Amino acid sequence: MSYQPPPWETLSRLIATQSGVETAAFIDTLSPPETARAVSRLTEAEQARLFSLLSPEDAADLIEDIPEAQAADLVEDMPSAQAAAIMEELTSDHLVDVLGEMDADASRAILAKMDRKEAEEARMLLAYTPDCAGGLMISEFLVYKTDHTIQDVLDDLQAHRSEYVDYHVQYFYVVDGQGRLAGVLRMHDLLFPARETRLTQVMIASPLCVSHHTSLKALEEFFEEHHLFGVPVVDDGGRLVGVVLPSAIEEAVNKRKTKTFLRLSGIVGGEEFRTMPLLSRSGRRLSWLSMNIVLNIIAASVIALYQDTLAAVITLAVFLPMVSDMSGCSGNQAVAVSMRELSLGLVRPGELLWVLAKETRVGIINGLVLGLLLGGVAFLW
Repeated sequence: MSYQPPPWETLSRLIATQSGVETAAFIDTLSPPETARAVSRLTEAEQARLFSLLSPEDAADLIEDIPEAQAADLVEDMPSAQAAAIMEELTSDHLVDVLGEMDADASRAILAKMDRKEAEEARMLLAYTPDCAGGLMISEFLVYKTDHTIQDVLDDLQAHRSEYVDYHVQYFYVVDGQGRLAGVLRMHDLLFPARETRLTQVMIASPLCVSHHTSLKALEEFFEEHHLFGVPVVDDGGRLVGVVLPSAIEEAVNKRKTKTFLRLSGIVGGEEFRTMPLLSRSGRRLSWLSMNIVLNIIAASVIALYQDTLAAVITLAVFLPMVSDMSGCSGNQAVAVSMRELSLGLVRPGELLWVLAKETRVGIINGLVLGLLLGGVAFLW
């Protein structure tokens, strides 16, 4: 069997040949996880050369295959003009996600170099919180006026087919002269009516829509009740501003679960990858570990109060690791139950006192039982 080098070695060799076409072709053969792994194993110099070899379109495809935090680190190190050319090729949701992971100064510098219209759209999307309809919507959708006909739509689709080919087109949206949502057209509605038919005659009037302030939880419930390919988003004046896809909701829910898991595991400040800067990774971990020192000092001070007893009956010191281990296990149990209930929506972050009350009762009972059990073992010893 012939030896197959790992993807990052092949990618490194192709980068050294300065062949952008071959490099892009090889990346196309990799799955997104393989791509992310290969790029992360390259040196910083090789990563910079890789993006200089690729066209903005190919570089944007690569950015979409790697985690947003990793993508943000890579784009931040590029010249603003190069980064802007790549970011303009991203879909609006990926663009906002990557910009949201960057430092404010870096994102402003990139937006300043981007096309004015696309930069304005990005700033508008960045103004929303990530867990609301405005922060989850995409700006790539097809919209037509109420006075348009079927022929107008077909002509527009033909004239801009190269631009629309990457759009997630399931519905066409109809707005009035002020941009307010008036109706929705399905693909089926364009196929059979006469070409001179006005859109108002075949559209679904007063369609379902959501406000740009709608929460992630409400959006989850919406798509559970309505099995749509997307829902239009309107602002306070009823004007159409974007479309939320079910895949965006699923991705946002998974991100929220991941962030909760990382925080409960002691990783604060967002996702961490081993390819991130050393000092950044160290700082994120130290912020949690430093807090643990305070908690351990408190625990040690309790033990110090009984040091005379421990000195008199040294056997009791044997039980200290057991007590410490049980406290860790009981904490992990509480964390596991809390994560499960948060994912199912049974509790909310604001219900901390209610959760503490419930856990306190369990802790008192288990503490008494385990204390009596260990006390009995210590007595027999």
